[in-house]
Amino acid sequence: MSKTIIISNRLPLQLKINDNSLEAIPSVGGLATGMKSVHRDGNGVWIGWTGLTEEEIPESMQDDVIKACRKEQCVPVTLDQEDIDGFYYGFSNRTIWPLFHYFMEYAEFERQNWKTYKQVNEKFAKVVLENIEEGDTVWVHDYQLMLLPELIKKERPDVRVGFFLHIPFPSYEVFRTLPWRKEILRGLLGSDLIGFHTYDYERHFLSSVSRILRLDVNFNEIMLGDRLVTVNSYPMGIDYDKFEKAALANKEQNSKEQSELQRRLDLHLDATPDAKMILSIDRLDYTKGIANRIRAYEYFLEKYPNYKEKVRLVMLAVPSRSNVPQYQKLKKEVDELVGRINGKFATVSWTPIWYFFRSMPFDNLIDLYTSCDIALLTPIRDGMNLVAKEYIATRTDKTGVLILSEMTGAALEMNEALLINPNNFEEIAETLKEAIEMPEEEQIKRNVQMQKRLKRYNVEKWASEFLEALKKTKEKTDLVKAIKIKKEQQQELMQAYQNAEKRILFLDYDGTLRSFVSDPANAKPDQEMLNLVNSIQAQKNTDVVIISGRDRDTLGKWWQEIPVTLIAEHGVWKRKTGEDWEITEKIKNDWMPQIRPILETYVDRTPGTFIEEKNYSLAWHYRNADPELGEIRANELSNVIKELASNKDLGVLDGNKVLEIKSGAVNKGKAVSKEIFNKNYSFIFSIGDDWTDEFMFEDLPETAYTVKVGMQKTAARFYVEDTAHVRQLLQEFAKN
Repeated sequence: MSKTIIISNRLPLQLKINDNSLEAIPSVGGLATGMKSVHRDGNGVWIGWTGLTEEEIPESMQDDVIKACRKEQCVPVTLDQEDIDGFYYGFSNRTIWPLFHYFMEYAEFERQNWKTYKQVNEKFAKVVLENIEEGDTVWVHDYQLMLLPELIKKERPDVRVGFFLHIPFPSYEVFRTLPWRKEILRGLLGSDLIGFHTYDYERHFLSSVSRILRLDVNFNEIMLGDRLVTVNSYPMGIDYDKFEKAALANKEQNSKEQSELQRRLDLHLDATPDAKMILSIDRLDYTKGIANRIRAYEYFLEKYPNYKEKVRLVMLAVPSRSNVPQYQKLKKEVDELVGRINGKFATVSWTPIWYFFRSMPFDNLIDLYTSCDIALLTPIRDGMNLVAKEYIATRTDKTGVLILSEMTGAALEMNEALLINPNNFEEIAETLKEAIEMPEEEQIKRNVQMQKRLKRYNVEKWASEFLEALKKTKEKTDLVKAIKIKKEQQQELMQAYQNAEKRILFLDYDGTLRSFVSDPANAKPDQEMLNLVNSIQAQKNTDVVIISGRDRDTLGKWWQEIPVTLIAEHGVWKRKTGEDWEITEKIKNDWMPQIRPILETYVDRTPGTFIEEKNYSLAWHYRNADPELGEIRANELSNVIKELASNKDLGVLDGNKVLEIKSGAVNKGKAVSKEIFNKNYSFIFSIGDDWTDEFMFEDLPETAYTVKVGMQKTAARFYVEDTAHVRQLLQEFAKN
């Protein structure tokens, strides 16, 4: 039976060794909860680190650790202290974490940490590959394992691989500063589906793929050889029912059942019924904006002194990565701020900030959520922020006000909250005042909408939606009607070639016989390619036609020693072996002086582009331009030319990173039709890579072997992955 393999840095359990006995405690975190139906209730396996280093596990207990994990449907990855220092504390949390949260000044680019990061990803891959069976699905989680999808896909291309990033993906301008940016992108592109919390993160990722790897992005899809990689956003939810039920149970408690914290909160509420409690809950992390939040609260008290003794900030800071210098510095800063503000404003009966530096059990979190009138969450940058959702879920009477940083992923879903810029103290102060004075009717109106949304799109819905989309990636690939040329198709093709009495091969040049280069002038065929084509042409009753958008002079020079027919400029010119060039269509070029100035303005406005002037056409190349800008300008230019060309019988050919303007009567389809007319070829083969070749595929007989380079929507019957596979095909033809 097929299974889902979940992979994360940590397993959803905590292992404790006490007096030679091992205890395994299941985790209750957001990811563990969200994946419960996939992991526990389904046929799932979870792979990750146990939390104990190799040095911490006695040799006599290693088998016990494996058994304890297996009992919880988990498989451990063994890491030593050196791994943790370089992989987790090093590259993951001193490079990726600050960089992806836009704290570039904190990012460290240590080669040794990168090396360890790669090694640990390889350790994970080894364990995953040992546990994969046919039909399994793999779901990799978060920034610690961004190389893992490629490592898995390389060994098991048949397995569906999904990846979800739980932190922001930064803009291209930030991401490009990472020395190992290409390796990270290639690692992620081993996935069939890549998920982010928001469309902004998705957009940033696609932009980086396009600009750094120069891969074509079509909406949210990336064609990678014969694979289609889909990228989408799936905002992670919470276990809504769990928080709602816990809040309802909290209200039903009598004084004896209440926690000590709840009794203290109630004493405060009873003593000052008109006062408001403002809740702040975060890990102690520089991305959370805690110091700014405290300063903004101080500014609020100074600006509105009438609220002294009528508000209290209840601040819970959960310890995090205390061995990292930036976190140690933040802890010191927060301690000093809290001490200074309490010393500045406190009275005999009132302390402005209640500060807790510790983690709290779930029941105490519910105490805080249900007792505090306002939640103030002001991260500088946050992938999602589930605390905001948890607070709203616990407000069972529909009251309460959420003040939320617009820099969180959650802000996009929770626009009924009071959204603020976390760096704007004035705005935070004014919003606090608005929250304190907000009528209950308004609070209820806002919270009802958010609760409906959060209840509907909970964490289980998030997980099931992602897995369903991952399943459909296979169906998307199957929608490509062209058949990949594998061993069986190649045998059929070669058999037809050998049996044919008379055969012809139409070969496109750029992107087919030769891969693209930054300077088209340097794309001449290598000697091996020349020899291959020459060998095929030399075979009995075989004609080879090089058909290209190239100008006749370049094409003629490159192929002058090879006795093949050349068709240049998409069919305007033709040169048979040993003969001079002849024009095949009666076309004009008197329009070129009028159109060229328009192209020149686009060259001036779009760095990296240039004009290629041919005898009867003009081509605007944008391969070396910024990919996004190039596509925008290409669309603009195409529309402009089409409007101007309507009364000039001109057409716009949209090639691979090139727009070509020429007579509307010329295309490769007409050229190949003329070439085969009344010649009784029993084998016709054509191959090309872009939309200009589609005319050729469409106009040839249905019996022709038409082949597209790259897996795309096409009129061709077959496809191959890339130019390397084109060369392999030609080598097979050359053997006959």
